[in-house]
Amino acid sequence: MKYEQIAELLNSIAERFDWEKVMEGDYIIGLKQGKQSISLEPGGQFELSGAPLETLHQTCAEVNSHLYQVKAVAEEMGIGFLGIGFQPKWGLKDIPVMPKGRYEIMRNYMPKVGSLGLDMMFRTCTVQVNLDFSSEADMIRKFRAGLALQPIATALFANSPFTEGKPNGYLSMRSHIWTDTDNNRAGMLPFVFDDSFGFEQYVDYALDVPMYFVYRKKKYIDCAGMSFRDFLAGKLPCLPGELPTLNDWENHLTTIFPEVRLKRYLEMRGADGGPWRRLCALPAFWVGLLYDEDSLQNVLDMTADWTTGERQMLRNKVPKTGLKTPFRDGLLRHVAQDVLKLSKDGLERRGFKETGFLNEVAEVVRTGVTPAEKLLDMYHGKWRESVDPVFEELLY
Repeated sequence: MKYEQIAELLNSIAERFDWEKVMEGDYIIGLKQGKQSISLEPGGQFELSGAPLETLHQTCAEVNSHLYQVKAVAEEMGIGFLGIGFQPKWGLKDIPVMPKGRYEIMRNYMPKVGSLGLDMMFRTCTVQVNLDFSSEADMIRKFRAGLALQPIATALFANSPFTEGKPNGYLSMRSHIWTDTDNNRAGMLPFVFDDSFGFEQYVDYALDVPMYFVYRKKKYIDCAGMSFRDFLAGKLPCLPGELPTLNDWENHLTTIFPEVRLKRYLEMRGADGGPWRRLCALPAFWVGLLYDEDSLQNVLDMTADWTTGERQMLRNKVPKTGLKTPFRDGLLRHVAQDVLKLSKDGLERRGFKETGFLNEVAEVVRTGVTPAEKLLDMYHGKWRESVDPVFEELLY
């Protein structure tokens, strides 16, 4: 799809469903309605950022309403949306660039810091879950549990086995791409498990992540590779003598991409994009684990003796071997079974009747077969080695 079609789509959604348009110069780049927003990722991927909600029923209703609206307009235009973690068919050169200033800066900088950054920007698609915390101590516990278990989420939702029409050797190509995008701003953050960890240590880490840009007078100024610490001292080469605002800091925090990201909430970043049914399973998985005291403590006890090396090994191997990744004396699948039970128990104790949302992943854990492996079976079987049927299979 070209940007012009996406602009028409956004304009139509705004008019028909009463969204406010977000503009950058003359270009429509997003929509807002109450506490929800729709934004465009660099290659035209659509991102709904939902409102803060209390139950999974509300979150799932919000996602369903969004998909209904997008589909109603897109179908009339002959456009479909695909729930997958990586563009299965087209090469980088085929993908249009969205007219957002920050993406131009990132596009120039990415090849200097890793070999897969442009693939990350233009060809990957993820689903993220944002969860709040009540105190610094609560944040630390949730951050540790989330990071340790992120590779399990990556495995359960692995859904990106194709590149340019062929199997790419991975179950989650999207997850693999993050290992060589920009290691200054991605990864498993071992310091989160240090006894001294807290807000201050995360701030120190974020201050040392190289900058991308500063936003001034409705324009993005290229500061790629420069230091926020210099900015605090008024010594930023791209804006000499100027000091940062809180807004600059908030912007900077959005340019950090670890497996779990801390803002005023924690963002779980390990899962591939997927079809309708799976979108509600991901927040259910994390809410059951992190919003129930017993389940959270069980996760922390279970992962307490995992070493930095083991966590990194899982992070590196899961994109290729999924639930069949060897771990200690068994497979990651065996750990996933225990974790899924903790999640389900946690949801039950919450008392909102939310456990049904986990059905989609229960099957994955029971069989040990990830969504990507099912797609590969179809590719080698009834699809006769063509990826085209994936556009039917995973159409929203």
